[in-house]
Amino acid sequence: MEVPAGGLLAVHGAAGSGRTSLLLALAGRMRLSGGAVRVGGFVLPGEGRRVRRAVAVARAAPAVALEGRLRVREVTAERCLTSPGVSERGIRAAFERLEFAPGEAELVEELGAVEGVLLAVALALAERPGALVVDDVDDGLPPEVQGRVWQALDRVRDEGPTVLAGCLRPPSPGPGVITLLLPQRSRDRLPDASTGSAAGAGSPGSPGSAGSPASAASPGSAASPGSAGTPTSPGSPGSPGSAEGREGAGI
Repeated sequence: MEVPAGGLLAVHGAAGSGRTSLLLALAGRMRLSGGAVRVGGFVLPGEGRRVRRAVAVARAAPAVALEGRLRVREVTAERCLTSPGVSERGIRAAFERLEFAPGEAELVEELGAVEGVLLAVALALAERPGALVVDDVDDGLPPEVQGRVWQALDRVRDEGPTVLAGCLRPPSPGPGVITLLLPQRSRDRLPDASTGSAAGAGSPGSPGSAGSPASAASPGSAASPGSAGTPTSPGSPGSPGSAEGREGAGI
């Protein structure tokens, strides 16, 4: 699988299919047990630290999520303090790009589903990453408003980073849009509680990890069937001073 710089990868499938694990693996936040992934000019698993600096994770619950009890101005101030190179001016510019204007006094948990996604994306976008991960794009969204979020993500990638999104249903086809369907994990592929071994054919990896369908590699790299292991520390998601922070990173 190859995602061009400035493209949009929509990983879709039912809950439990491994969407979040795959996205975290592509972002360098989950260890690979096999295969290889190239992000920009860096190869996982060997260059995980550089990949983590190039890829910002906007949302991938429960590992990465905004604190619902904070107000918009508080999460904005927190991001300025914790992420090098992020400023209030940069966050405001991200709001404008997304055509989104949240109230500073609003609690994050009281924002609508669309506004919650856009706030998370804007804060990550202000880090000027080469690629941006956002999971559960359509979670809780009725079909008639999902288009607003996908249009916002199109504006993000048109002007900078590659977008890696997780969703239940993929967006409409378009230039630079790549979809990847992950199959539902059936009970016969889960570890048997009595023996501790996996029933049925194949080795799916541990529960909550991505199996062989979640492996991805650029052409010319080794991509043996494997799974993503345990999550690593999120670290600093963006690197404003790097080349990857100025233009999209292919995968």
